[in-house]
Amino acid sequence: MQSLASHEGGSRTWAGLAIAMMLCTPLLGAQSTASEPTAHAPQSLAEMEAEGVNLSFDVASVKLNNSGGRTVANIGLLFPGATYTPTGGPFSATNEPVDSLIMFAYDLGSYPYLQIHNQLPKWATADKYDIQARAGGNPTREQMQLMMQSLLADRFKLAVHTETKEGPIYALVLAKPGKLGPQLKPDAEPCPTDAASVSATASAGAADEFPPVCGAARMQPTAPGRIRFGARETMETLAINLTGPYYVDRPVIDRTGLSGRFVLSLEYQPSGSQPSGANSQADQDGPTFLEAMREQLGLKLESATGPITVLVVDHIEEPLPN
Repeated sequence: MQSLASHEGGSRTWAGLAIAMMLCTPLLGAQSTASEPTAHAPQSLAEMEAEGVNLSFDVASVKLNNSGGRTVANIGLLFPGATYTPTGGPFSATNEPVDSLIMFAYDLGSYPYLQIHNQLPKWATADKYDIQARAGGNPTREQMQLMMQSLLADRFKLAVHTETKEGPIYALVLAKPGKLGPQLKPDAEPCPTDAASVSATASAGAADEFPPVCGAARMQPTAPGRIRFGARETMETLAINLTGPYYVDRPVIDRTGLSGRFVLSLEYQPSGSQPSGANSQADQDGPTFLEAMREQLGLKLESATGPITVLVVDHIEEPLPN
């Protein structure tokens, strides 16, 4: 793992974090499905977990996939803040490892995901599975996550709990109080969630267009070898997605004091250990990731101490055949 001091030599592209794609033991309570919503059901995942809401898919199939083929899902599984287009009930994931399913089910950012990954047996990160499931109604992403928690508990016998303690973190703050960088602006426009707009986001880089939906998309760089991304997200989501082995080795917490969603774009020169842009002839004069954060977004990372919450795996088993 890297420290912030060595971070400039090991940045990872946002593609691995934003488009790669990327809390507690399953609660006991009244069993219900998406087709039977409660009248005053909480909206966020944390609220529903706190209320003891326990949702399950109406039907679900889990099969081992030995094809070595492409990983595909009908919704974004990785990283909080991922764009979600309602499916009308079906959930489909092909060639997915169990750790990705856990990441989705518990809405894990990069740091807690790394902690989970290190706890799991080898099969849970190496074996791939096809999941075909269906729920009644038109469930939200958060409802789908609760259903996946139930599926993991039922088919993989997953049991988890959370632990919180004080530890070293990085605080995402403004480099200059009250001043935003030139490429960070408040976003007043709504984010479409229709399938056509989501598809356009995936190909935004080809046309050098900005992401039309909430989330991030790779864009055409202005110089060979650089990496450029655009995003529409909150500072909280940005902070969560900065943690990882190629960015920084501690959780990042938003302390910018900025509320709401922002439009941002970032372009930087990747290090030798990081995948570069389409042209391998890197522009050595480009800014490093940390320099770009400060100069383009007006943001920086400061060492601090704060609460660190991780998901702890108590038990998991390989699933039985259907």
